[in-house]
Formats: sequence, C-alpha cells, structure tokens
Amino acid sequence: MAAHECKKLMAEEICRDIYRSDSEWRIILLRYFNPVGAHPSGYLGEDPRGVPNNLMPYVQQVAVGRRPSVTIFGNNYATKDGTGLRFSHLLRTLLPGVQVRDYIHVLDLAEGHIAALRKLFDSSSNIGCEPYNLGTGKGTSVLEIVNAFEKASGKKIPLVIGQRRPGDAEILFAGTGKAERELNWKAKYGITEMCRDQWNWASKNPYGYGSPDSTKQNGSNSH
Repeated sequence: MAAHECKKLMAEEICRDIYRSDSEWRIILLRYFNPVGAHPSGYLGEDPRGVPNNLMPYVQQVAVGRRPSVTIFGNNYATKDGTGLRFSHLLRTLLPGVQVRDYIHVLDLAEGHIAALRKLFDSSSNIGCEPYNLGTGKGTSVLEIVNAFEKASGKKIPLVIGQRRPGDAEILFAGTGKAERELNWKAKYGITEMCRDQWNWASKNPYGYGSPDSTKQNGSNSH
C-alpha cells in the first residue's frame, strides 16, 4: 500500500473511532478514485502548480505545448495487450500492458457529494459511519487515456516508456454497487466526455489561471 493510501486509511479509522465513542455522529466517507475533466463551459478546470503529479493534467500540458512528452511508468503490467483492460473481459485474456485506473468526471464526483449530503441529512436513515466508493467501476489504461485525449484534442501526444515505480498497483477500479444502492448515485460520463471537457478547458486556458510568464517548465514527469 502506497504512503498516501495509508494516510487515507488512517483518516477513515479516526472517523470510525469518533463514531465508536459517540454514536450520535453521522459520518459518510467518500473514497475518490481518479477525478478528471473540467466544467463543460471551459472556464473552470484543473491547474496544478509545478509539475503535475497526475496523468490527465500532464497530458493536457503536453497537448498545449507546455511539455514535450508523457513518460509512462512501465509497459509490462498484467493488463490487456498494452492498450488497457475493460473489466467486462475475463482476466484470462490479460497480456503485458500498462497501468489501469478508474477515472471519474468531476461533475459525477460533485453529484456524488450531493447524493451523500442528501443521505447525511435524511433523519429517517440510520447512517453510522459508512464508506462509499466514487468511481465508474471501469478500468482504463494510461494508453487509453492518451488515445482518447488525442481524439478529443486533435493533437499528437508523444510518449516515452520509463521504468516501473516501486509500489505502483497494476489495476485499481471502484466497486460502486454500494453507492448505487444506498446513495442512488451512479457515474454518467465516460472517458470521451472527460477528455472532451478537459481539452475544452485546456484549449481556452493553455496556461491555466496564470500567464506564460508565470508558468515554469519544471523538467519532465512520468506516468
């Protein structure tokens, strides 16, 4: 388990301890998977400072010419034929490939919060301290993300294959059944819409909320 995952688990345990000590508390724990995309207007989006730590904002910076290429952390994971795995497929079809993650549109994530608040303030429901996964329940590989972004933007995203990072999981995707049943929530948007809205934001705001003078080219990054 990666360090940031351990921190999240510790935070959840603290919340559970609070509930155990006082059962009057009503606590909902939302587990985000990989939020991406932007508001469809193109005027509200992600603008990380320095070198982005996540794939999508890095890809968008390559697409607008702020960075030369995207480096993928390893291409020898147990995922289907190097282009990713859709989890309706059987695991026996796996061939060496790249990492697979569950990406969720920020609009779906916002709706997940609204659904959680509705349940939280519904006095007729017995909540306790409950976790819910907010994702699509589908796995998408790094290469699938890059390909979808190229289609959305009409730009070529140069790729470099790097070494695997110690501790990186091959496949992570959400089990969303509990959120669907108890929060009456389900993600609506797919990778196509996520990349479309991300590119709409990036093309209108190539330097984010700053300017060319305030944007520094901070080396290269890998994914």
